[in-house]
Amino acid sequence: MKKVYSNAAEALDGLLHDGMFIAAGGFGLCGIPELLLDAIKDAGTKNLTFASNNAGVDDFGIGILLQTKQVKKMISSYVGENAEFMRQYLSKELELEFNPQGTLAERMRAGGAGIPGFFTKTGVGTVIAEGKFEKQFPTGPDGAMEDYIMEEGMFADLAIVKAWKADETGNLVFRKTARNFNAPAATCGKVCVVEVEEIVPTGSLDPDAIHLPGIYVHRIIQGTHEKRIEQRTTRPAA
Repeated sequence: MKKVYSNAAEALDGLLHDGMFIAAGGFGLCGIPELLLDAIKDAGTKNLTFASNNAGVDDFGIGILLQTKQVKKMISSYVGENAEFMRQYLSKELELEFNPQGTLAERMRAGGAGIPGFFTKTGVGTVIAEGKFEKQFPTGPDGAMEDYIMEEGMFADLAIVKAWKADETGNLVFRKTARNFNAPAATCGKVCVVEVEEIVPTGSLDPDAIHLPGIYVHRIIQGTHEKRIEQRTTRPAA
């Protein structure tokens, strides 16, 4: 089965439709599938729901789709660093579902494992728990009962992620922080499209170094990526 495509538009051909649910990797500005996001912008697909830790910044990452009003809803942990994200949310132009970071990552991982729901203590007694099923489990000291809330696994129409290396069968290697959300996001999409910095021959990756097996990956592109620094901090010149 062909997995390697020549560019982002070709890799997304036939997959995009208005109103779809997309899980996107990335953490801050690290590991953002920027080429695929550019292609979605160019395709003009609208009324999108995105699950992503954050929305990049105003002119990078999902921020470019917020500028063009292609995003209807964000499922995120963090709104900061993106003025347009904040403006649209406060003016009720954008739906927002806040998720704690660990909960969001586990929702993606659970969906990828076929798990429709799980219980967590995170968010108990806060607005995060409103409207969610609660149950007690004997996990406290000496088996004391403690409250948990149920969160749903995430099942996306499409996953778009950024990896460092892939072989031609889709086995992936991530670098450092890019591994945070890209790996779980990749597993929860019905179709997973990946952009990488390098595609290497099958068999050249050490099996022990592979972070995500190719069975989760349907399409791959190789491209040149911008290495942005979210907050540049330097010492004063001597």
